Amino acid sequence: MSNALRIAHGTFGRVALLDMDRPLVRHAHPHCHVLLKVEGADTQFAVGEGLVPLTDRSCVLVNGWEPHAYVHDPNRPKTIILALYIEPDWLKTFRPGWVASGGAGFFAQPGGEVSPRIHRLTHDLAAAMMAEPDAKAVHEALLADLMIAVVERFTPWRSFSIRALDGQRRMDWRIRRVVDGMRANLAEEVDTSTLAKEAGLSRAHFFRLFEASTNVPPRIYLNVMRVEAAVAAVTAEDGSFTDIGERLGFAAPSHFTRFFRDHTGVTPSEFRAISRIAM
Repeated sequence: MSNALRIAHGTFGRVALLDMDRPLVRHAHPHCHVLLKVEGADTQFAVGEGLVPLTDRSCVLVNGWEPHAYVHDPNRPKTIILALYIEPDWLKTFRPGWVASGGAGFFAQPGGEVSPRIHRLTHDLAAAMMAEPDAKAVHEALLADLMIAVVERFTPWRSFSIRALDGQRRMDWRIRRVVDGMRANLAEEVDTSTLAKEAGLSRAHFFRLFEASTNVPPRIYLNVMRVEAAVAAVTAEDGSFTDIGERLGFAAPSHFTRFFRDHTGVTPSEFRAISRIAM
């Protein structure tokens, strides 16, 4: 079973040091997502329609709202992965155009060869998280250096303009209305026919327009919102996982646990325990 070794969270988003030995389902995040190998076996992720290797010399780069999955080979040993989920507003503090990290096209390719600096900073951050789990300022400084190195190496950031970013974030008003309704009712299951009717569109047209506006199907969009709400609740609240699961539409605690583990790699109880080591 996969284990979370350390989890840090803050205005930057979150950083997880994961000991992975099981796959993750196809999912997405509202952040740019960087995956770096710390040690163990080489592995791979499915990003979009292709497979991207994660090795000592290469990383995996996932744009905001880009579907991806962890593809684990059960015949290989575990892989320790440093997983970064970075908030666009935090990256914007370094350069205004880096707020584009929340959308499509921020990373030009889904993977690439890491530089010696990125390799060193990856291991420095992982080592600091293990040795000094409560040294938040140290972790964030290392993360800042690491993300600046990643962005400068793998994105066409010099070509971003604020006007282009405003256009990138534009969403069809009918889809936005549906999305706002989904956000307000996370416990409700997705019924594409009902959502299409609410938007005043045919089912086929609604599905195409939804994916064009969000980059993911309605089901994955709802799951993204549920995961983010679950992570926030599991980390910040002391309530039972049964109550959290019911609030998010899961009829049984086991269903919530399986959903959480399939999307994050670990159970809610482990995520809460590990994330609070540094609090």
